[in-house]
Amino acid sequence: MAPEESAEAAGLLQSFESRYLAARTLRSFPWQSLEEKLRDSSGPELLLIILQKTVKHPLCVKHPPSVKYARCFLSELIRKHEAVHTEPLDELYEALAEVLMPKEPTQCHRSYLLPSGDSVTLSESTAIISHGTTGLVTWDAALYLAEWAIQNPAAFAHRTVLELGSGAGLTGLAICKTCCPSAYVFSDYHSCVLEQLRGNVLLNGLSLEPDATDDSESPKVTVAQLDWDVVTAPQLAAFQPDVIIAADVLYCPETVLSLVRVLQRLSACLKGQQAPDAYVAFTVRNPQTYQLFTSELGQAGIPWEAVPHHDQKLFPYEEHSDMAILKLML
Repeated sequence: MAPEESAEAAGLLQSFESRYLAARTLRSFPWQSLEEKLRDSSGPELLLIILQKTVKHPLCVKHPPSVKYARCFLSELIRKHEAVHTEPLDELYEALAEVLMPKEPTQCHRSYLLPSGDSVTLSESTAIISHGTTGLVTWDAALYLAEWAIQNPAAFAHRTVLELGSGAGLTGLAICKTCCPSAYVFSDYHSCVLEQLRGNVLLNGLSLEPDATDDSESPKVTVAQLDWDVVTAPQLAAFQPDVIIAADVLYCPETVLSLVRVLQRLSACLKGQQAPDAYVAFTVRNPQTYQLFTSELGQAGIPWEAVPHHDQKLFPYEEHSDMAILKLML
């Protein structure tokens, strides 16, 4: 590939790399741009580079994404190649052969590239619902809140962050790696989610209290079991958070009511000290659920304001996702 072609293809390659590593949906790939570049190229160099930045990427070799996803991706890549070039590319077929036989495991990996050059790698369930919970996969509002945090690191720098309903851990790990919090508390209530969450924290090179070493550059990280319906005020007060966050926890009326109650309890037990900032990110799937949340906040005496929308450039999102972040004044 000529230097000028490489320069033109840089954005395309970066897009393929980031979207494949996160392994969310084939629809998010710039397939049309690829077809145009393939028609303009005389050799296989572009496809070979795409292979190295996706299937053969060091992160994917070490932490493989879904087998089913890899098959679909490579099949589509081969289809695009065959539509333009008559000569088969052995490397594409060899890569596909490697993922044709293995069975789909119950766990796979997703890796997200950060602007700093670092990455977040997560072990996740291959099923949306597993062990009776949706907390074993990453949802769009977690990506949205993580991207906002990366763009607003001062909101978390040198502060103690408590995350309610951490799930797979994407938001918290991105904050720990890019926003310099002094301490970070991941929390959830489901035992399987907590087990996976602890593994993801360790997978990303962070230590868990009390095993953490005295490293001033790394936040003190804990994973806590926290049931919103039974947690006591003293237990909440012990976290001493400066910032409280939650992402994609407004999926039914019951969780909305539980979340508002725990926020009320946090507000009450932290009186006498500077009120923490609180940010709740969510995907607007059902307007009635959003209206219930804001109504319950009003009845609980918790003022709120909408955080301005930010550009969604860093992570691959599902199409047509309507997301928002509310800042609460506890």
